[in-house]
Amino acid sequence: MQNKEYLRYKALVEEHLLYFLPEIDHKSITLHESMAYSLKAGGKMLRSVLLLAACDFCGGDEKLALPYACAIEYIHTYSLIHDDLPAMDNDDLRRGIPTNHKVFGDAVAILAGDGLLTSAFEAMNKDMLLYFDNVEKLKRRVRAVYEISKGAGCRGMIAGQIADIEAEDKQCTKEILDYIHLNKTAALIKAAVRAGAHLGGTDKKTLEDLDEYAENLGLAFQIVDDILDVSGDEEETGKKTGSDQVKKKATYPCRYGLSESREKVLELTENAKTAMGPYYDNAEFFIQLADDLANRIK
Repeated sequence: MQNKEYLRYKALVEEHLLYFLPEIDHKSITLHESMAYSLKAGGKMLRSVLLLAACDFCGGDEKLALPYACAIEYIHTYSLIHDDLPAMDNDDLRRGIPTNHKVFGDAVAILAGDGLLTSAFEAMNKDMLLYFDNVEKLKRRVRAVYEISKGAGCRGMIAGQIADIEAEDKQCTKEILDYIHLNKTAALIKAAVRAGAHLGGTDKKTLEDLDEYAENLGLAFQIVDDILDVSGDEEETGKKTGSDQVKKKATYPCRYGLSESREKVLELTENAKTAMGPYYDNAEFFIQLADDLANRIK
């Protein structure tokens, strides 16, 4: 993902990533250190970038969307910290460095995840307080927070996570497999795009097209991730490979094989690009991003 615009958005988020964290009393400094450790570990920051890009695309000011872009990165990072715990995926490596619980212990890692989740909503609500005298701008922010809350919650990411856990070591149907991926991964990606679109002042048709794009991109992203777990390497993925097969996870490669999974990624990529086709050059960022994602498995 070396798209220049992508890197520009990403650098903007990285520059402000710790800025929206609440001030923590020195007596609780370990909490801040643990939260910052995982935030500063890097990563693609796909959701944050998509939020800024969608805001920009819909006519908004990307810099005013930064509290929401950073908030969604807090939420994503919290989910990774908790996913890596022994009770969940029990992973030792994330983004090329030891997982949070390997450095700080299970208890602190759990609290760091909790801290990041609540900090996300504190950051967004703090921003909303600035717009009580502008009803239209406040409404946009309320809609953005709702999208992020829904995408991260028990009708989105967490719903996918529980289905993922319960599907381990079982022959699941295509319906359940898609449900897992569309919620565990695609829901927060859709939330990022929809939140950014609301912040930018989207119209109904543009929101529908962005929604279609994001759902296809999100599902493709998860399948690519699953393919790389089979055929990638630790340097590329930043985590140990082969873990899905060991844990008997429900994934496209496990159910359909690598060849059919790659075909599915190409189909989803074309669907995503078609959704943004009517916007021609204005949608170049989104179209190139879809291609860049698919190229990770070529």
